[in-house]
Amino acid sequence: MRVVRLLLLVLGAAATAYGGWLLLPQLGTTLPWLIGGPVLHDVLVAPLVGLVGLALGRLVTNRLRLAWIAAGLMASATLLLIAVPLLWRPPSAPPNPGLPDRNYPLGLVVGLAVLWAAIVLVLVVATAVSRHVTDRRTDRP
Repeated sequence: MRVVRLLLLVLGAAATAYGGWLLLPQLGTTLPWLIGGPVLHDVLVAPLVGLVGLALGRLVTNRLRLAWIAAGLMASATLLLIAVPLLWRPPSAPPNPGLPDRNYPLGLVVGLAVLWAAIVLVLVVATAVSRHVTDRRTDRP
């Protein structure tokens, strides 16, 4: 087992070194992204997510609702993260027929609206079912 681990370590180190060698010519343009992403996450995104989580924990007392809202926030963050390159900078290559003719901001807004409409629908149905079950329990003698 020790030999297998050592072999995997050597292979991983070799793959990392090869990737670094391939990255070397582009290091000037890549370094801000490699450093900026984690710094932006640690300075801005993580504290913001923590504060939103604390606020939601205090405002929403029902754990099922809190879980659905948290899932919606995570899905929204994922959609926004995917949309950043399409919204932020101009294309770096010539247009590919069929791809750049989309309205990306509108698509993001529609995607977020559909996501939150589905979450609101689930929460409304869950509340109705919960009330129905509670009413049936209290109606029994």
